[in-house]
Amino acid sequence: MNPGESGYSVAIVGASSLLGRELRAVIRERRFPISRLIELEAGGDAEAEPQLPVLDIEKDEAAAFLAAQESISGVDVAFLAAPTDPAQALLASGLPPLVIDLDGGLAEPERQAPQIAFLESGGASAPAAEMPKPSTKAIYAAHPVTIVLSALLLRLASKAEITAAVAQVLSPASHLGPRGIEELQRQTVNLLSFQKIPRAVFGSQLAFNLLPRLLSPGSETLGNLEKRVRGELSRTLAGRSPLPALRLLQSPVFYSMGVSLYVETAQPLAPAKAAQALGGKPIRVSRASEQPPSQVEVTGSADILVDSIGADATRPNGLWIWAAADNLRLAAANAVDLVEKLLPRAAAQTIRERVH
Repeated sequence: MNPGESGYSVAIVGASSLLGRELRAVIRERRFPISRLIELEAGGDAEAEPQLPVLDIEKDEAAAFLAAQESISGVDVAFLAAPTDPAQALLASGLPPLVIDLDGGLAEPERQAPQIAFLESGGASAPAAEMPKPSTKAIYAAHPVTIVLSALLLRLASKAEITAAVAQVLSPASHLGPRGIEELQRQTVNLLSFQKIPRAVFGSQLAFNLLPRLLSPGSETLGNLEKRVRGELSRTLAGRSPLPALRLLQSPVFYSMGVSLYVETAQPLAPAKAAQALGGKPIRVSRASEQPPSQVEVTGSADILVDSIGADATRPNGLWIWAAADNLRLAAANAVDLVEKLLPRAAAQTIRERVH
């Protein structure tokens, strides 16, 4: 295969998940050169599509691995946006030279740092992504919460010594997949029509509410996400900034997350200087005269929108930062960015192996 002429053969494990669909959208918008796109779709006993017509969603089930190896032979890159059972089967085939793990199930955090493509340039940077070794098939893509917090903390740390940080993340329903989105919508509609609300996903009323924890199977998902982000931050920050005290809250928002970050520096840092340190693609800092960024505004964008930086009224070295980001689009864009940097080398090596 000559990537310059015919494009790459790409597989998406979990193509029908919310993240899988976002990956397809980013690949299409970027005009990423593809000769073949293999979508490993949801399998098993998929539930019926939601009956509410305003949503266009598909079930976030574990993708069914296509058993016939000839159907996936010659894959150049695989995106893993689904639980790891089908992904492990794909890796066991030994076919893809480059695998981007967005699900985190194949990661070995003690050996491999999560990758954030845009932090490889500019001031502070995350550990550089490397060509996968034969014993390490997957490149571990950072979770979007990790991407936002790492970008904010590392860029600030390039201008001032950070002594402490506290982060609260308002997590959207989309992190629980289509079931979370569907239940939040049904709760909202049923409350307004004085009907009984469903609680299978969130365990209690989320609509018009904010939950510090979930009394349902989703509580494990939220707890695991906090654990994953803490582990990733310890690797991406790598001592250049202290680990923030972290709390994830379930917000009644369908898509996109909000992040409230408090930072203390060793010496006072003017908000204008902090804004200057944070600015630069993909972070956009608003002026005080502009509307504050919201989760609604950022949906569908790979940018990280930051409000004008505020100094704490009682602590002279304290700064408050509000940021909003589309969790799905940010993760998908980071994955494609990593591929664009790594695939030419990976594909070249694979072509040589196929020729010989």
